[in-house]
Amino acid sequence: MRALCVLGLLLVACVASAADTGFAWKPVDDKSLGLYDGGKPVLVYNHAMISRQGVPERYNRACYIHPLYGLDGEVLTEDFAKDHRHHRGVFWAWPHIKVDGRQVNSWIPTGIYYKLERWVKKVADEQRAVLEADNGWYVGEKKIMAEHLRMVVHPATATTRAIDLEFTWTPTDKPVTLWGAAGKSYGGLTVRFNTRIREEGGIPSKAVRITAPTGLTKKDLAITNLEWADFTAPFPGGKGRSGAAVLIHKSHPDYPPTWLTRHYGCLCVGWPGVKPHTLPPGKPVVCCYRLLVHRGDLDLDTLKKAYDDYIHRDKAH
Repeated sequence: MRALCVLGLLLVACVASAADTGFAWKPVDDKSLGLYDGGKPVLVYNHAMISRQGVPERYNRACYIHPLYGLDGEVLTEDFAKDHRHHRGVFWAWPHIKVDGRQVNSWIPTGIYYKLERWVKKVADEQRAVLEADNGWYVGEKKIMAEHLRMVVHPATATTRAIDLEFTWTPTDKPVTLWGAAGKSYGGLTVRFNTRIREEGGIPSKAVRITAPTGLTKKDLAITNLEWADFTAPFPGGKGRSGAAVLIHKSHPDYPPTWLTRHYGCLCVGWPGVKPHTLPPGKPVVCCYRLLVHRGDLDLDTLKKAYDDYIHRDKAH
């Protein structure tokens, strides 16, 4: 009997151990899908409309990543930030979208919304996690843009984790014109970091380090062409400083695109930038990025090597 009990305990331990190894996609609720690695949270993809009590309904949003977690479980991103209610973790949005003579705004959601239409793929094992989704951009009941999202998450090393994002945008039956904010260039892939600058205990801008290919930047950059940029700070819940870099694949349109960086908590890729760019109907445009989550302040040589490794690999494989 004792031997059977011991065997039973070993079997339970083996099952638990197997369940806690590798990647796993698990629903957080009916609106959000979480990714875990060895049982530890990596990110949450919010596929349905998210709201927050006390925040006006016009700020409701869907199809974005939040939280994005650091390697020690700290939350790197912020949602419904007090200083910018429309900021939402890792998101892709534009302040100016024109279609069929009408201008709408997905940056501060006005007249347009994103909607999950179907899951294409969910894969999770010890080697990687893959998520593919077909989303739509809607103006009223009219779908103006087909969006295909492909996300590939790689296992963490001792200091970094790579998350590849590939977007394919295809206007439906009308041209869609996109452009960013005048004088700033935000509009495109954006990361809002968890600095909580309007809250008690928030991270001061002086504690933030933003590094670009030219080195550490003391000032915010606007309408600046960059291949990559990195944001590091002492995030709450971490074991020290940590952060994430956004890397642009060399296949990106208008490579390298313009950016806006903000020490208060933002890395904003500005594509197509401040000048309007029209996407013809039925013709897809593909934009690829890597989020490099990391511990500590990565030095310039390490970041350059990480970027070189990325651009010499396939896109979102």
